Amino acid sequence: MNKAQFEALLEQVESSGAKLVAVSKSVDTHDVKGLAGFGQLDFGENRVQELERKIEGLAGISADYRRLRWHFIGRLQSNKINALLALHPALWQSCESVDAALSVEKRLSYELPCLVQINSANESSKQGASLNEAVDIYHEICERCKLLKPVGVMSIGANNSDESVIAKSFEDTYKVFESLQKHGAKICSMGMSDDWRIALKCGSNMLRLGRILW
Repeated sequence: MNKAQFEALLEQVESSGAKLVAVSKSVDTHDVKGLAGFGQLDFGENRVQELERKIEGLAGISADYRRLRWHFIGRLQSNKINALLALHPALWQSCESVDAALSVEKRLSYELPCLVQINSANESSKQGASLNEAVDIYHEICERCKLLKPVGVMSIGANNSDESVIAKSFEDTYKVFESLQKHGAKICSMGMSDDWRIALKCGSNMLRLGRILW
């Protein structure tokens, strides 16, 4: 994607009141550098080791890349918590349970915002809290954690060719988000390369786009 194409896409996203997170899991530091040159600051990774490699690689090129904001969007294994926290991510998007939250909380030495991941499509291939559990999990993390700060929710759209089914999974997530806004929820992270337009119509204010950017 060249600069003009990126700026056109970004205009569509931002005109809907959403933020773009560029998911760089399938590209290298050179590609991240290129998109950062277009002004993109928020990037997402789903593996701690790859996140570390990119941060260190970019820092070796220029200190300017320290201004990038990195989001962790994948399943966080317990043996990777210390490594992730050492990288000071801007946002942990994939907190799926109170147990996971407490495991991170006990190792934190700074405030870390997080999103409660919801499996709103109820698919066995996806991680995340159920729709029925999500609100309680959010509140319990708020009550039991001092440094880990829930600031919203995240979900992945239904894996279905029927757009109405995809929309339903996003609408259900948005209902949870709405109920939590009075409790500090500000981010509703929904939408990826194949379904981001649907997500925006359903209220998403943060998109996680990867393939279409590169």
